[in-house]
Amino acid sequence: MTARVSAPPLARITTEVLAPWVLVLALPLLVAWDATGSVGGGLLWGAVVGLTGSVVPMAVVVRGARRGRWEGHHVTNREGRLVPLLVCVASLGLGLTALLFGGAPRAVVGLALAMFLSLLLCLVVTFALPVNGVRGWKISFHAAVASGAVAILTITFGPWVLLAAPLVVLVAWSRVVLGHHTKAQVVVGVVMGALVGGTAFWLFT
Repeated sequence: MTARVSAPPLARITTEVLAPWVLVLALPLLVAWDATGSVGGGLLWGAVVGLTGSVVPMAVVVRGARRGRWEGHHVTNREGRLVPLLVCVASLGLGLTALLFGGAPRAVVGLALAMFLSLLLCLVVTFALPVNGVRGWKISFHAAVASGAVAILTITFGPWVLLAAPLVVLVAWSRVVLGHHTKAQVVVGVVMGALVGGTAFWLFT
């Protein structure tokens, strides 16, 4: 899909400020802080997840975008998402291993596991799941990560976090308005992120 040049500034701001890499960097810090009850512990374990789940994959994405291997740092073309997704799965897998052997709090391990499972499902949907006779479908990572983050933070801190649910709607709207996804792709992303990410985290913790 081609990005719409005339899209409202709010859509562009939202898609950057609430991008997956931003949320994946912040979410582990909050969960780790709650799990450890200390700033130091929160920074330590949160940094492991943030580094392997956000910083390393995003570095690869930005480098690849500059070399023209895929469309932009949001990888808006479905075909270009294979390498970034595989890198993210591998990097987060290493992070999850480090958490398990390092004796990380259960909630932090649960978060990394929930993220890992969500990534695997995104990989399957994006490249293997047949939709309308075509193999592969560009599910919205923005929508999935945003809804998953709200679900996990609600489980962690309580139902008042649901007040942030409109931000998920805002993210989904921005992706459609920018022309990067269809309404169906953001809706499926929202549902998948909340159900898979939230449920996996809840079951593990």
